[in-house]
Formats: sequence, structure tokens, C-alpha cells
Amino acid sequence: MWLSNRRTFLLAGLATGACGFTPVYGTGGAGARLQSSIALPAPSTERAFEFNRRFEARMGRGTRFDMELSLSSKKAGFGSTSTGSTTRYRLDGEAVYILRDAVTKVVLAEGKTTAFTGYSTTGSTVATLSAERDAQERLMVILADQVIDDLLLTASDLPA
Repeated sequence: MWLSNRRTFLLAGLATGACGFTPVYGTGGAGARLQSSIALPAPSTERAFEFNRRFEARMGRGTRFDMELSLSSKKAGFGSTSTGSTTRYRLDGEAVYILRDAVTKVVLAEGKTTAFTGYSTTGSTVATLSAERDAQERLMVILADQVIDDLLLTASDLPA
């Protein structure tokens, strides 16, 4: 049983190669043209800083493309006790981006992505504030990863 599963896995790898699959970061992959080529706007908030940190950790920093970015988040009570005290919050976030050629200013890609995360308020005030900060950071990491994924999916349409 185990041997047949391994064979299936190996044959699946051959099948994807035969269908024209090219790794996005591989030699000749479309994602390579985005590596170390996108300039993000200077962060003006802690949320923007966390987004930029994650984005640049994965993609690097460059000057070939400029990205216009709008980040927003809102907090909503999600759980409560019988006395009406909120015990859980949900953070909904949105990232709207526009990728432009740095020289010609032509729009090359644009999109919007949304995500959510949550945190608990059942601890002390310090623990709640720490949980909220952590949830904000996790939200920006999720949004940055989603923007990167969107860009990688459209990378083959970008100029070489």
C-alpha cells in the first residue's frame, strides 16, 4: 500500500512537468521578475510597518515597480458573557494595492484582498493589549502574503 502511494506521488510530479508547469521562482519563472524589484510606500503606521516587513522579507526591495497601498482594519466584538462583557474580538482587514511601472507610471496590476483574525480578552489588561497587537501583526502578515500571491499569479503578464 505504502509503495503504491509513493509511486502515485512521483508520477504526479512527472505529469505536472509534462503539462507545462513552471515553478514561479524557478529558472525562467514569472515570479523571478518580481524578486527585489518592488518599492513599497514608506510606512506611516505600525500596521503598514508590519505589512512592509513581511512583504520585503519574502520579495525583497527594489525600484523597478512602485506599489501604491491602502491598508484598513476594523474591530468587532465576537463573543460575550451572559453579563454582556466582550470576551473575543475579530479583526477584519483589507489591503488595496496598485502596482505601477516606476518609470512610465503605467498600472500593471491592481487588486484587493481581505482577511480576518481574532483575539481573546479574558486575561489582564496587559494580556489583552498584547493579544490585540499580536492579532494586528498576524493580520498584516496574512494580507501581505495574499498580496504577494496575487502578484505572483499575474507575474507572467508583467513586462520582462
